[in-house]
Amino acid sequence: MTPSPIDSRRLLLFSRAGCCLCEGLEQRLRDLNLEQDVHPLQLEVVDIDSPECPVSLRARYDLEVPVLVLDDTELPRVSPRLSGDGLRNWLQRVCSTGTGSD
Repeated sequence: MTPSPIDSRRLLLFSRAGCCLCEGLEQRLRDLNLEQDVHPLQLEVVDIDSPECPVSLRARYDLEVPVLVLDDTELPRVSPRLSGDGLRNWLQRVCSTGTGSD
C-alpha cells in the first residue's frame, strides 16, 4: 500500500549552496526515499541564502546549517557520520519521541 501524501509529515532541511555538510545530509536523506516509508516524510530543502527566504529564517539559521525541522519542531543536530539505516533509525527515533542524540 502506497502512503497518501496527506499522511506525510514535512521535514524541512535549512541549508545553503556550497555547504558540504548541508549537501551531504540532503543526499543521505534523499537516498532514504523517506516518502516511501510506512510513516512517510516529505523532504523540503530551504536555501537560507535565497531571496525568497524570509530574513528572520536567514538570521536564525545563518550559522547553524544544516538544520532539520519536523513539522514545527527543530530536531537535534544529526551526526555527519550517520547514513543509511543508522540515519533512518535516528529519524524514526526523533520523529516518535521528539528527542534524539547521535
